[in-house]
Amino acid sequence: MTLSGDTSCIAAARRLAADFLTRAGAEQRVAVSAHALGLTQLVVSELVTNARRHAPGPALMELRIADSTVEVTVQDSVPVRPTIHASDPQRIGRHGLEIVAAVAEDFYVRLEPTGKRVTAHIALTDTPRDQKP
Repeated sequence: MTLSGDTSCIAAARRLAADFLTRAGAEQRVAVSAHALGLTQLVVSELVTNARRHAPGPALMELRIADSTVEVTVQDSVPVRPTIHASDPQRIGRHGLEIVAAVAEDFYVRLEPTGKRVTAHIALTDTPRDQKP
């Protein structure tokens, strides 16, 4: 999905993520819990918001099923690693990547010559990490 320059792309990206997971469940028989659907929409919202707020130019979002996770990748045009701030309940705002890192099975940033790719993997089921085979 190409992300437009206005804030309407955030809601559109959330809808696309929900539709993607619903189709994966219906068409590919991928088990997706309601919790995973909600977390995926949260992660999409945070990553897309950061891309729109901090990077001029085009941004892209990719979704794919990878093993037992949904992989959410947002690519933007600024080749600078984003900062995950230390937890501070007194701070107003700037908790987005802190939240993403807390709920994701895996979270990483890959710098590229034309910008960066921020990727988070969200578990598709509610099985705790330490109980997975």
